[in-house]
Amino acid sequence: MTAAPLLRGPRLAIAVTLALLAFAGNSVLARLALREGGMDPASFTALRLASGALVLWLLATRFRKDANGRGNWASALALFAYAALFSLAYVQLEAGAGALLLFGAVQVTMIGRGLWRGERLAAWQWLGLALAVVGLTGLLLPGLTAPPPGPSALMVVAGIAWGVYSLRGQGGGDAIRVTAGNFLRCLPFAAVFWLLMRDGTRMDAAGVAYALASGALASGLGYAIWYTALPALRASTAATLQLGVPLLVALAGVAWLGEPATLRLALAALAIVGGVALVVRFRR
Repeated sequence: MTAAPLLRGPRLAIAVTLALLAFAGNSVLARLALREGGMDPASFTALRLASGALVLWLLATRFRKDANGRGNWASALALFAYAALFSLAYVQLEAGAGALLLFGAVQVTMIGRGLWRGERLAAWQWLGLALAVVGLTGLLLPGLTAPPPGPSALMVVAGIAWGVYSLRGQGGGDAIRVTAGNFLRCLPFAAVFWLLMRDGTRMDAAGVAYALASGALASGLGYAIWYTALPALRASTAATLQLGVPLLVALAGVAWLGEPATLRLALAALAIVGGVALVVRFRR
């Protein structure tokens, strides 16, 4: 199949902006469904994964008929672990704190994999990694403004799972087709999760709408747009652009969800985002 032409100029800028807004939207929509809408985590996870799988499958079959890549069960398990723990954590976490914990854990996991495989860091990169770890630790330390420890731990593990999923997906074929295959393979896991948690099932029209928007738009369509834009971006540029996602979520949480803008959150955001930016900026 002939490769699609790379996006350029305004089209690339629009695609990247929409993708980053979609990524940030996942946290906001989860917060709305699980706390404002009163939806249970298992139902939210199942609806999110099912609607995301449908959109990605339609896109893959309509536009990527001859592309390689189908996904695999190990990656699907990592994807499901991320989605389930993400939902469980957001029952109590604020949107901004949750996004920072998720993002920080993802980046530390991926950077740690590079170190494990022998990647060497410059002095500025070591400083950046230390800053990111200090930011995560500072956000989790006990105090009046600290997020609850149990949900925080769940979100950190969700970030590790997403980091593992991202690492497993490198070089796996056409990204949209692979992601569609992994989402479809998540559905049996989601069904078992829902059955185990069915006694706590709670759903209303608003919660269902938020879950479907998270799956179909913020996840399915958002990932498709991102993977379409990604070939036109340097790896370091793509990583740097994603630094804005937790900040977008924190701003949305304060502006739309009435979440407090605490000094702890601001300092943690500065340390985590700034630290990862140093690692990415000076990567060879």
